[in-house]
Amino acid sequence: MSNFVSVDELKSLLDEGAAVRVIDVRWRLDRPDGRAEYLAAHIPGAVYVPLDLELATHGDTSEGRHPLPSTATLQTAARRWGVHDGDTVVVYDDAKGIAAARAWWLLRQGGVDVKVLAGGIRAWQAAGLATATDDVSPEEGDVVLHEIGADAISIDEAAAFPESGVLLDVRAPERYRGETEPLDPVAGHVPGARNLPTVLHFDAEGKILDHDAVRATFASVGVVPGTPVAAYCGSGVTAAHTALIAAEVGIDAKVFPGSWSQWSNTPGRPVATGDQPG
Repeated sequence: MSNFVSVDELKSLLDEGAAVRVIDVRWRLDRPDGRAEYLAAHIPGAVYVPLDLELATHGDTSEGRHPLPSTATLQTAARRWGVHDGDTVVVYDDAKGIAAARAWWLLRQGGVDVKVLAGGIRAWQAAGLATATDDVSPEEGDVVLHEIGADAISIDEAAAFPESGVLLDVRAPERYRGETEPLDPVAGHVPGARNLPTVLHFDAEGKILDHDAVRATFASVGVVPGTPVAAYCGSGVTAAHTALIAAEVGIDAKVFPGSWSQWSNTPGRPVATGDQPG
């Protein structure tokens, strides 16, 4: 079963009055608060979700920029969104699914039936469908989440991962090579990690490419059936998108939530540069 839902499929579910909760996770590095865009136009009934506050927690810099929230924190947030046990959650953004994937990754671990809207809000608008401008605040839900965290790996596990599997660095090649680092104190990558930017997996509209082509892209860096896989990025958001794409083509990938922001802020961690794993 697909982890994505099309605009037509979502429209049908909403028209039928199905038990669907739509959430809007508009977030980008250059615009972490997407509430203004949400209020300007969102899918009717969609609840705005602030990624930094409800899909992450915050502590010391050595934990990274977007550490995993606790299960209790995520459950409280999901109830605020109006999610009930048995509901299907459809999540979207305006950034080709990158932010939406973070919600997908967390909620899936919590046992929620969750889908990502292919193409996001832009696909909805391109289809000529109506949007709303209200700030949706639904009646509180009663969802009970399973414990999350099983699909995450720690910084020590990330360090050892290349010995037994493939650790993917899904950032832009220039950041992987250590030529530039706009956000973190050190440039480079985790020794042994292979570079596979997540943007290689989707088209200009943010929709996943042909599944065989995606599998071939993964295979080009050694990810084949049976190979343990984990992904990291700058702060654990984009890596969740790679996990989403991997799941869609039958690959189980874990995520290092601390990612480079944790690695580069932890004294004593080695750093590799250049275009080879190192």
